[in-house]
Amino acid sequence: MARRRADPPARRPNVGARLSARAETASPTQPPAPAVSSAAIDLEGLERRYGERPALAGVTLALEAGRTLGVFGSNGAGKTTLLRVLATLLRPHGGRARVLEAELPDEAWKVRGRVGYLGHEPLLYRELSARENLRFYARLHGVALARVEELLVAVGMERRAADPVRDLSRGMVQRVAAARSVLHDPPLLLLDEPRAGLDPAAADLLEPLIGRASNRTRVLVTHDLEGGLAESDVALGLRGGRQILSGRANLDALRELYR
Repeated sequence: MARRRADPPARRPNVGARLSARAETASPTQPPAPAVSSAAIDLEGLERRYGERPALAGVTLALEAGRTLGVFGSNGAGKTTLLRVLATLLRPHGGRARVLEAELPDEAWKVRGRVGYLGHEPLLYRELSARENLRFYARLHGVALARVEELLVAVGMERRAADPVRDLSRGMVQRVAAARSVLHDPPLLLLDEPRAGLDPAAADLLEPLIGRASNRTRVLVTHDLEGGLAESDVALGLRGGRQILSGRANLDALRELYR
């Protein structure tokens, strides 16, 4: 009696291939990723308030790396507040702020070690000498102490480096403060009247460190309209925290900010 041949085993369905094909046909089109600005500073509708009073209201600008933004306006216009927001010393209350590719305030920690801030206050300990102050900041930033001596020479303070800051003139303190602001070689400088109290010779000494010759991105706040305009690639005019002008400007337009 002939033996019946067994039927071949049934093929198991390729579940993985079927699921993959289903996923390919069912997957929605992915939305494009939002564009990321390459600007060193990118602000959109920036707001900052003190209580109910707006200090910055809707400031929008973009500054490319290596360029200088001149910020102009009368007292109380919001210039120093803008610097303090960019330095992560104040939190924005609205809008968008992006500095050195970091979103503020969430990524402020990425910015703080890469910014040099030279404001109205020198941020120096009066009881310490110029050298001791700079060595203190060098340790904070992990900078070699040889950099301290290099900068003391650069700002012409090597002979007074051992004197307490309290015994130095206003111009000498400003020179030490300028050295502090560039000690860690920051790519971004935030400067609020950086040449205040300096004689012409001292101002010339600081030019390679904080001037255009430094080749850093700079935000410069100044009441020197003519000099500030000559230093700036882009101008920002503020009045009562509001952006009155932005981009290229002339002296007449800047003078209108103070009327």
